[in-house]
Amino acid sequence: MMTETSILIFSALFGAVVGSFLNVVILRLPEPGQSIAFPASHCPQCSSPLRWFENIPILSYIILLGRCGHCKNSISLQYPLVELLMAIVTAALVHRFQLSLATAGYFVFSAALLIIIFIDIRLQIIPDVISLPGIILGFIFSLVSDTVTWQSSLIGLLAGGGVLYAVALSYAFLRKIDGMGGGDIKLLAMIGAWLGWQALPFVILMSSATGSIIGIIAMRSQKKGGQTRIPFGPFLSLAALVHVFFSEDILLYYSLYLNGQWP
Repeated sequence: MMTETSILIFSALFGAVVGSFLNVVILRLPEPGQSIAFPASHCPQCSSPLRWFENIPILSYIILLGRCGHCKNSISLQYPLVELLMAIVTAALVHRFQLSLATAGYFVFSAALLIIIFIDIRLQIIPDVISLPGIILGFIFSLVSDTVTWQSSLIGLLAGGGVLYAVALSYAFLRKIDGMGGGDIKLLAMIGAWLGWQALPFVILMSSATGSIIGIIAMRSQKKGGQTRIPFGPFLSLAALVHVFFSEDILLYYSLYLNGQWP
């Protein structure tokens, strides 16, 4: 029988392998006409096919010293980072929920969030092909999950999309410019579907706070003032991931605060 440690190690290895595939999705999905299945993995700069030992998650990057084995050009740090993050998240999910339906569901949810984070950082877009099916899958998950009810999921997806839509309309009305893309609205609807409406106050508060801090730093460094634009999707996604792992603590502190028992 496998020990808990061996299960976590295997989970991390599996997550790293999935992370390698996520890199393919992140790179190819936004490109029109690109397939995420064909051709096989290759160097994005010289297009040389990767040999098996050049395609080992995380290790290949270290062994090759961050350079392509063919053209010797630098390999983006994104590749090992995504693999490492997915490995950590997978092991953490197994540790948090054991080998359960919740783990399987939040594994899919977390993978989608990682894809969104890195695509939004690179291109400032959130593909509908991720968020829209994610909304549907989140609601289906609530029908069979013991971590969120279908009522909470339904209210979450409607409220999640509605809140940011109202914010976007208000900002556009007051400032006469678009301040938030439709992708963010669909993303929060997806988060609400997976986590339920109870998660939305924390996700909105945490993402707004962290986004504001990074935004101020970006404004000072880019010297564009109010014209500075940063993607909001990564902040929403990171807040959602935090809620997945610490939902019980968050709801406890929230309850204590409402009851005046926590300063």
